[in-house]
Amino acid sequence: MKVRHYSCLGIAIGLANLWTSVFCTHIYSRKDFPHGFVFGSGSSAYQVEGAANQDGRTPSVWDTFTHNEHWHGGSGDVAADGYHKYKEDVQLMVETGLDAYRFSISWSRLIPNGRGLVNPKGLQYYNNLINELISHGIQPHVTLFHYDHPQALEDEYGGWVSRKIVKDFTAYAQVCFREFGDRVSHWTTLNEANVFLIAGYDLGISAPNRCSAPYGINCNKGNSSSEPYLVAYHMLLSHASAVRLYRKKYQGKQHGFIGFNVFMYGVLPLTNSSEDLLAVQRTNDFMIGLMVNPLVFGDYPSIVKKNAGLRLPAFTNYESKQVKGSFDFLGINHYCIVHVKDNPDSLKLENRDMMADIAVDYVYLWNSSVPGLQLALEYLKQVYDNPPVYIHENGLVTERKSSLEDISRVNYLESYIGSLLDAVRNGSNARGYFTWSFLDVFELLDGYNSSFGLYYVDVNDPELKRYPKLSAHWYSHLLKGSNVDSDEVFQQSLVAVD
Repeated sequence: MKVRHYSCLGIAIGLANLWTSVFCTHIYSRKDFPHGFVFGSGSSAYQVEGAANQDGRTPSVWDTFTHNEHWHGGSGDVAADGYHKYKEDVQLMVETGLDAYRFSISWSRLIPNGRGLVNPKGLQYYNNLINELISHGIQPHVTLFHYDHPQALEDEYGGWVSRKIVKDFTAYAQVCFREFGDRVSHWTTLNEANVFLIAGYDLGISAPNRCSAPYGINCNKGNSSSEPYLVAYHMLLSHASAVRLYRKKYQGKQHGFIGFNVFMYGVLPLTNSSEDLLAVQRTNDFMIGLMVNPLVFGDYPSIVKKNAGLRLPAFTNYESKQVKGSFDFLGINHYCIVHVKDNPDSLKLENRDMMADIAVDYVYLWNSSVPGLQLALEYLKQVYDNPPVYIHENGLVTERKSSLEDISRVNYLESYIGSLLDAVRNGSNARGYFTWSFLDVFELLDGYNSSFGLYYVDVNDPELKRYPKLSAHWYSHLLKGSNVDSDEVFQQSLVAVD
């Protein structure tokens, strides 16, 4: 098996021009993007639907997590009530000018026990949502798993820590392909697989809240040292199995595409030392390569195998062949820059978690002068042969409040979409861009304390009324053909907000 290796220094030199770039006011319109480039926005099932106990839906691991004594961010029991208000929300999408809407299916709503009988009410809801989108000319981009597997499978065999999940996930995927694939042409199997295994199984800060001391807190079970790698292995096998099924039985007649989603920072060295340059590559190898290298090359990066050792399950030759090439596109979620500094002392720990295996310290920057999205896309172009890419999530977090003049979000979106255009002009194979999120939803980091939405949702209003923010007006002007930095457009948007 041949695995491609890259020189960290070579990549650093190749990206040096991006590292020294600064954001400026971009003058562009959507006409500057290639024909067929898709603009949209997104959400996920647990974060937007609500109706947690209605029409046959059973708890997911996120229902369990948000109702434990250690979580204080509210729950998705009601969320934005997208389950009942989907027609209203689709109308807002039409008014905004979206080409596409990215959403996920709740496994617990569609197949309440995780396997077996399909819930007719859940099936009806997703059919209704998909039909509503299509009837208004909006493409549905569907994610099968967004952090929320059924609690029934977690209770039965531990969910993603067991290889049994491969069979159950594939069966769930088949229901989705069979029932919705005649209208859905873009499927993503797993959302942010790399973050899911760290947050849920190493640090324990999200569902299913598995971890072990000293790396995680308030976990009743788990092993931070081994389970993240075990989950990565099972997610890759599950993804490959679902893709194999789709390609064998459905893709030929449905003519769709299927991909895989990861979270990506724009990673930079804290200093110009050779140690910090190597730390950049090591960070990318663990954060991206752990999941994407097997999809492209059939195996994990060598540094991941070295530092993780026997804790990382090895692929058999058969598994490697099944995983390699099992995607039509990559979806990436990108929000900010991270600067990394080499921390070799963490490798001296006897009982390391995955974060210690990376052996770096982090400094996060949301509002940075460096075009992080362009940096991430350039990395994919150079290291992974420029695969088709959809930016599935990009947005700015702000305090959740009723003020609709989110000028900081407008500035962020203008800069990042301008940076995306620069990347496309530089040869990136990016095919689409989705803001996170369309509405203010239940956020997985802190519930209702922060927001990313283009539309404000008043949780104190029994009707959960939606209000367009300045960013919604700005994005709408972009999608409808206006130059995005026009003073006239900006003033019109302010008037609309008032």
